[in-house]
Amino acid sequence: MNIIGRLTRDAEVRKLSNEKQVVNFSIATNDNYRNKKGEKIEQTTYFECAYWISPKIAEHLTKGTLVELSGRAYTSAWIGKDGEPHAGLNFHTSQITLHGGGKRSDNNSTKSSKTRRKANSKSNDSDKEDDLPF
Repeated sequence: MNIIGRLTRDAEVRKLSNEKQVVNFSIATNDNYRNKKGEKIEQTTYFECAYWISPKIAEHLTKGTLVELSGRAYTSAWIGKDGEPHAGLNFHTSQITLHGGGKRSDNNSTKSSKTRRKANSKSNDSDKEDDLPF
């Protein structure tokens, strides 16, 4: 499954007890359509995302960045501290394509100005020209 959206916050790298690292971030996707009455309906869906392949991508995943993700969507449900039931949409990310638009730090300003960068579990010869560290 592919989804396109903007990051709602900067990505965080979490280290698990078994020394594995996961990059967690959240994106918002927008959908527009007209109902039977012809009224325009705008709907935003939020996904909590996890990327396990390389933690180095986190420095590029900043709030506002437009990303295209490939992976698997699933739901989770829980009872909150308030005793109320809650639910959320999650996305197990296997590939990330950056389309830009997020905030940049000083050390990222020297990066290439390519508008499309990929982080993929598979490498190929065309990726060797990219200046990203993953």
